[in-house]
Amino acid sequence: MKKRMNDKLLILIFSVVILAFPLILAPTGAAYPDLMQRFAIYGIFAIGFNILFGLTGYLSFGHAAFLGVGSYAAMWMFKLLTMNIFPALILSVLIAGIFSLLIGFISLRRSGIYFSILTLAFAQMSYNLAYSVLTPLTNGETGLQLRLDDPRVLDTVVDAGSLPSTNLFGLEMKHVFWNPEILGYNLQFNYGFYVCAALLILSFYISVKIFRSPFGMMLRAVKTNQTRLNYTGISTRPYTLAAFVISGMFAGLAGGLLATMDPLAGADRMQWTASGELVLMVVLGGSGTLIGPVLGAIFIRYFNSVLSQINEFTLHAWFSFGPEWMTNLLVSIVDPFVGEGWELTLGALFMLVVTFLPGGLVDGGQRVGRWITGANRRAAKAREA
Repeated sequence: MKKRMNDKLLILIFSVVILAFPLILAPTGAAYPDLMQRFAIYGIFAIGFNILFGLTGYLSFGHAAFLGVGSYAAMWMFKLLTMNIFPALILSVLIAGIFSLLIGFISLRRSGIYFSILTLAFAQMSYNLAYSVLTPLTNGETGLQLRLDDPRVLDTVVDAGSLPSTNLFGLEMKHVFWNPEILGYNLQFNYGFYVCAALLILSFYISVKIFRSPFGMMLRAVKTNQTRLNYTGISTRPYTLAAFVISGMFAGLAGGLLATMDPLAGADRMQWTASGELVLMVVLGGSGTLIGPVLGAIFIRYFNSVLSQINEFTLHAWFSFGPEWMTNLLVSIVDPFVGEGWELTLGALFMLVVTFLPGGLVDGGQRVGRWITGANRRAAKAREA
């Protein structure tokens, strides 16, 4: 009973924080719709991957394939049927689920490093197919884009001379419906972010239910000792395959949302580097935890947005407080770690987290919480004495 109450409180707090992102993120410079939508989308992507990796321990390097398939499915829906994102997202989830079922059925015949290599191989095959062989479906290197002559049979033509925008039953995703100034910050509330935020909250809710269910307990048992389960006569493959498919469907949803945010689907979303970044998100935030994957996704997306925009002129402005030789020295030291080299900073932070916080950012927060609680208790005992 207490655990259920804690879960309800966690879901409530999570929902309030996500919905208040425009206000919470304003001081950090990240409160613009495009970045906040990416926070939500990659949070969904990471939540899905955590159901597979965090619960079963199966490390997949091929989840970017499902992200790409979801984007392509959504784009074809936009081109052929309607710019309404609802059917596009449904198709993205279904196609990604079918694709993950096929890949999972083959890959899950192996475990450990062999499973990881198989998923990586399938992802690279998918990337190469999308880049070359399946050009009529994917438009190859250029990527799948909207065209003026697309059928869109369910849409009414409003302006034949311009490309239409994605919408949810008439609500345009890019439309900013409220633009107040609060505490000196110009905030932007748009429909696109709140659609992504609602789906992120729903994804988090589903994740909590899976974690607390008998199915989730079975997945944890697979991670703990799969051999022992097999010896007791329990076949683990249906459970791991179900987790793989659910995880793939989350990835398909994230891919469909990327297409709704920016109507373009390219093979680059299916590269192994995208899968590697996903692994970093989950491990950095805290694999096997509920909130960790979302924290890791926000952390990496934020660093990608902020550090990649810093250039040499910005650094000179930052370090202009000292003599010229000191400014030049500091700029030469920091410059390789920002701009195009922001991944070096991410790699260094990742090594620090893995070394000192094996449980990720959630582990760090729990340690700080225990330290504060312990300090408060010691202070209370000292006052009593």
